[in-house]
Amino acid sequence: MNIIKFYEDYHIEMADSGHKHARPGWVNIECPFCTGNPGFHLGFDLVKNYYKCWRCGFHPTVKVIQKLIDVNAREARQIIKTYGGQSVEQKTIIKVRRKKLKYPFGTDELKKNHKRYLIKRKFDPDKLEREWELLATGPVALLDDIDYSHRILAPIKYQNAIVSFQTRDITNKAESKYMACPKCREVIEHKLILYGIDKCKSKTVVLVEGITDVWRLGSGAVACFGIGWKREQLKLLAETFDRIIILFDDEPQALASAKQAKAELIFRGKQVVVKTITGDPGDMDQNDADHFMKNEGL
Repeated sequence: MNIIKFYEDYHIEMADSGHKHARPGWVNIECPFCTGNPGFHLGFDLVKNYYKCWRCGFHPTVKVIQKLIDVNAREARQIIKTYGGQSVEQKTIIKVRRKKLKYPFGTDELKKNHKRYLIKRKFDPDKLEREWELLATGPVALLDDIDYSHRILAPIKYQNAIVSFQTRDITNKAESKYMACPKCREVIEHKLILYGIDKCKSKTVVLVEGITDVWRLGSGAVACFGIGWKREQLKLLAETFDRIIILFDDEPQALASAKQAKAELIFRGKQVVVKTITGDPGDMDQNDADHFMKNEGL
């Protein structure tokens, strides 16, 4: 589909491959599905012809066109055909050549600027470094031509083995705050497991969105790496825990995702409750976070 022509014709602001907000081979626009913080999160892969929002996940092209220009599904399919695309969504099978899991060039222990970032967010960097084995990337940090510079790197463990990693930008200038290990290097795809699950000892767990939320709440919390959870993650939750407290951000889209996860888990026979706080669990006062976990028996 000639997506650039479509955007130009309908006067939709875009960030193409030459823009700082778009990766090579992608064209990004503000995501119409991300309420409150649209950003330039919604990318269109120019080679494989599919949409993915870096915050809320995959979206069918027909649904995106409907949302962008306020048309019905039939009209959206006709527009897709007009611009050279397929009117029926097809699953793309991507063959990935597996590579060895490794960290970006120059990954090392936390440096002063990484610790300053954590302290500014009211974390104890020494405690996090000790408990979560956090590492740091420097000003030059490449892996498979992907720039991971100026980030905190969190190893992702499953059954006591490192299977992937996720990074968090410390400059607050990067388009993608969170960047994971290239999929071809993951031992297990991180979106199929849960961050922090190895540290859980109780049959009760708190499900949160991101790794910083887990750092704040501590052992007994697990993250699904964003609100776009996968059923494999819910299956793992159901197999491991009896009671699940879902604590996502207070944005409408996050709460809707939490309620959907609750329904799926109840269907699997689990005891589930959705709780809310103002803002992001990762930004809670540490005393409040500790009190929350204690009240939940964790």
